[in-house]
Amino acid sequence: MSGREAEKARERAGATGAGVAPCVGEVRRLVVKIGSSTLTTSESTIDYAYLNRMADQIARVREAGWRPVIVTSAAIACGLEALGIVERPHDMPSLQAAASVGQGALSAAYAQAFARHGLLTSVVLLTRRDTADRTAYLHARDTLLRLLDLGVVPVVNENDTVSVEQIRFGDNDTLAALVACLIDADLMVILSDIDGLYDANPHRVEGARLIGRVERIDQAVMDVAGEAGTTVGSGGMITKIKAARVLMAAGIPMVICNGRAPDAVVRAAEGEEMGTRFVAAARPHEITPKKLWIALGDAARGSVTVDEGAKDALVRRGSSLLCVGVAAVEGHFDAGDIVDIKDAEGHLFARGKAAFASDEVELACGHTREAMERNRLLAPLATRPLVHRDELIVFE
Repeated sequence: MSGREAEKARERAGATGAGVAPCVGEVRRLVVKIGSSTLTTSESTIDYAYLNRMADQIARVREAGWRPVIVTSAAIACGLEALGIVERPHDMPSLQAAASVGQGALSAAYAQAFARHGLLTSVVLLTRRDTADRTAYLHARDTLLRLLDLGVVPVVNENDTVSVEQIRFGDNDTLAALVACLIDADLMVILSDIDGLYDANPHRVEGARLIGRVERIDQAVMDVAGEAGTTVGSGGMITKIKAARVLMAAGIPMVICNGRAPDAVVRAAEGEEMGTRFVAAARPHEITPKKLWIALGDAARGSVTVDEGAKDALVRRGSSLLCVGVAAVEGHFDAGDIVDIKDAEGHLFARGKAAFASDEVELACGHTREAMERNRLLAPLATRPLVHRDELIVFE
């Protein structure tokens, strides 16, 4: 076990170290995600005063021993501002042109704000095309870790100039979770325009209560998060909860808090109770870098619904998924594609790499193992796992 792995093991064994300020000389990794609604003004232009205050906070957490990575939004907003376009266009070429102009302006704004503290920033632009390929995924990891070793503050964003629907992350919450897993972060902080996760939509329900801590994400939590969202960013609360679900499986705590709260990043890094903190109570499943890549590196091409027996085997017994446990198939996928795994209630509780195509699995649905073994077409599906345990990540 490496020194860092031992350090992580000690932290998780203690179960109280999530987010606590590091000791002198200890280096820990922090991912800070800043959404468009937090980084822009009400006129959807960059809030440069806020960016300066953020640079102040990043400098402070660095002095405390953290090595931060920023995942930023607002390249399009910055480009529209530079181009003098008041109303956000709807056509893709205009949005991508704005992103092209805005990314340079946004990067310059970060560089200028952080230079006041003698900090060097870099630009890392990613799409799903980069992370769906495992080799490229590993190269991205190595680049980010080397930047941190060199004392640089990487500023990561989706490459909106070339992104299309098929290769978009869709929201920077997912991208931030990917980055946190890439660098094996000790904490991720999402700066939002809302104080955290509430037990009801606070914009609609008077007296909605802020949930301070979440140790398990079940369907009830997903349902509560489903309605929240903003008009400025591309993600809502549901995308943040999905990011938390993966990070909890990886043993990485995550905080959602109001990005406009004074010293939000510093306070979250110090472990102060603010916003909503997501911390897994236990890590019953082995989480490898390959499984984290499966969870976040590529978009799912389809899904399978499994029966209660199969779910129990996956969640509690650490088994692989066999076709005999599949009750239904949704979407089209080929062997080697990533698929979501849902229970009978439609709750997504796992994800993995399929060994068979969707049309093959559909043929096996409803058949017993013995019936499949007697059929020459279905015999290979009788005993060989649809999703092997080594290529499956469970979120519960």
